[in-house]
Amino acid sequence: MDTPLRLEVIVASVRPERFAPVVADWFLRTVRAHPEFDTGVIDLADTHLPTDLTDTPEAVAFRSRLAAADAFVAITSEYNHGYPASLKTAFDTAKHEWRAKPIGFVSYGGLSGGLRAVEQLRQVVAEIHMVSIRESVSFHQAKRQFDAAGETRDGAAIDATTRMLRQLSWWARTLRTARTTDPYPG
Repeated sequence: MDTPLRLEVIVASVRPERFAPVVADWFLRTVRAHPEFDTGVIDLADTHLPTDLTDTPEAVAFRSRLAAADAFVAITSEYNHGYPASLKTAFDTAKHEWRAKPIGFVSYGGLSGGLRAVEQLRQVVAEIHMVSIRESVSFHQAKRQFDAAGETRDGAAIDATTRMLRQLSWWARTLRTARTTDPYPG
């Protein structure tokens, strides 16, 4: 078997009473059952990146983790039809480290399930030369989709997760090979 793909899961919400840990914990339990991924977590609530994009030791460490990754999944809420500012700061803190790497999205929210935020994010990641995975996972009225143990019976989300991880694995492996044999000309 090939070397496992380094997957960094980025938890975007930084609000004190956020729902993000419920969604993130469920997703992490799911992805860790897939041996093709070596999975880490970058929780932006614990990753203090300067909004003025100055170079700090934390920003340097953040970029180092990104550089070592083969793929990403962003777990994002939707606030006022958009994604959290913390996630935009994370994208803007790095440049070359994102290039020619795939990203999947797990979103949650009210009626839209975070899908409007994901559509905006697809534009952002295209600009920084990432490959957006077509399949995404969304939880509409998210607080109603998880039980007290943090499990979900949302069959559509469970099925979408399986498809997204298969696509993410394919893109991550393909792009890792391409970056090695023919460095990306970005």
